[in-house]
Amino acid sequence: MARAELMDFDKALELFEPVIGLEVHVELNTATKMFSSAPNPANSQFHDAAPNTLTTPVCLGLPGSLPVVNGEAVKYSISLGLALGCSIAPSSRFARKNYFYPDLAKNYQISQYDEPIAFDGEVEVELENGRTFTVPIERAHMEEDAGKLTHVGGSTGRIQGAEYSLVDYNRAGVPLVEIVTRPIFGGEADTPALARAYVSTIRDIVLSLGISEARMERGNLRCDANVSLRPRGQEKLGTRTETKNVNSMRSVERAVRYEIQRQAAILAGGGTITQETRHWHEDTGATSAGRPKSDADDYRYFPEPDLLPVVPSNELIDTLRAALPEPPAVRRRRLKGDWGFTDLEFQDVANSGLLIELEATVKAGATPAAARKWWTGEIARLANAADRDASGLVSPEHVAELSKLVDAGTLTDRLARQVLEGVIAGEGSPQQVIDARGLAVVSDDGALIAAIDEALASQPDVLAKIRDGKVQAAGAVIGAVMKAMQGKADAARVRELVLERAGQGA
Repeated sequence: MARAELMDFDKALELFEPVIGLEVHVELNTATKMFSSAPNPANSQFHDAAPNTLTTPVCLGLPGSLPVVNGEAVKYSISLGLALGCSIAPSSRFARKNYFYPDLAKNYQISQYDEPIAFDGEVEVELENGRTFTVPIERAHMEEDAGKLTHVGGSTGRIQGAEYSLVDYNRAGVPLVEIVTRPIFGGEADTPALARAYVSTIRDIVLSLGISEARMERGNLRCDANVSLRPRGQEKLGTRTETKNVNSMRSVERAVRYEIQRQAAILAGGGTITQETRHWHEDTGATSAGRPKSDADDYRYFPEPDLLPVVPSNELIDTLRAALPEPPAVRRRRLKGDWGFTDLEFQDVANSGLLIELEATVKAGATPAAARKWWTGEIARLANAADRDASGLVSPEHVAELSKLVDAGTLTDRLARQVLEGVIAGEGSPQQVIDARGLAVVSDDGALIAAIDEALASQPDVLAKIRDGKVQAAGAVIGAVMKAMQGKADAARVRELVLERAGQGA
């Protein structure tokens, strides 16, 4: 795919004001689907089911089958709306959204249109540079997810060039909440970072509510990023594009930045922007054209005749409001105090977007300092190298286990990094990787002394220096021993034994 002509980002901002709108889809982790009793694959216990095994006649759109609203999904949706600062509608209605859906057998999607469950909210978002934005929320509405198409043949995995396509209806009917912002102004050079920070904040909220797995690499959380540019001084908004189903925080930022540069180049050259959906390509860091973007009228919305309006009681709304967790900003301040981090240390965690993972790692038994070291250090480095989000590489429980093994002396930091790589590669838990690779620290003093004596015998001048009180010379022996033990020794213990053998022990 040829990369489009791009304008320098700073130059684009001189000529145009970027305006974005974000649509975040959250898969709810209820036990069953939105309108049927089929198991919900967004719930991790059903995630790896074989294709087309988590279905009912409703999922398959069979004649005579009728939808029934999942009450738990309604509660989850209300809780999310409240956490977003939204008003909850006293009555909301489902509608049919019509166009050709090869991955929805009934050929329409049950969604909400002009009567959403939640509306008029706002979310506070903090950027890495300390700027705070209030992002306006237009609505949060309930709907069902579509199935999954697999395009077979060709080289890209997309429909272009494929020989045929397979459809898996397991995901058809999964409960979704779509959160739609109003146009977001004022981001300027921070606009791409603002998009990323907003999606990260939504993820923090849904995880704290416990209503979604929120794993972007699995599609539990997806973002459609709308981008438009308008010439400086112009009030009318420009034509927007919608980059669909971006599935990582990093990609959200990159996709918004790319579209700003692409659209600026077109407009500056006298061209026009086509209102269309676009696809994000992680490998090339570019978007490509999808289909012309339809307006609401083109979907021929009309009220779903098989479902009654959703009318939550005031008592239910009050109960769900009382059960809300801390807002993200309040939670961050509490955790900073609980963990004893300096402003700089906590900002490091906040900027990484891994606060949820770090908190879970501490709850699993790691110290806050160790959790921070692993997540913002080695795990973040490996994620960047693999061009992935760190949150999807390894579980907090495994990071806590790794930290405990280091604290117990079973692993050195060097060995722990090798173990971490094995865990990320799918070789099992840290202990399983240690057992399979033989990576535990050698704790047998007899084996260490044998290696030390050999190193001292081969370096008599070093031994003489140590005996003369130049204990820093022990470093050469320690290095030789560590090499002989393939890094599987505790350097501090080796140093103690070297000094003892040289007659300089305590």
